[in-house]
Amino acid sequence: MSLVSLIVVLVVVGVILYLINRFIPMDKKIKSILNIVVVILVILWLLNAFGLFSNTTTIGIGGML
Repeated sequence: MSLVSLIVVLVVVGVILYLINRFIPMDKKIKSILNIVVVILVILWLLNAFGLFSNTTTIGIGGML
């Protein structure tokens, strides 16, 4: 994935999150939880895009799959 694609996706996610926070009435706690979840998902997606977190299907509990 090219750097331009990464930047475009980050801008689109940021604009969508801004619009949700600005125009959809929610409690502050729900907004903060939504923001935290989106940030965590974007960080995981970026790690996966750069190959630092590539194989998420092999994560198991206690190493048993």
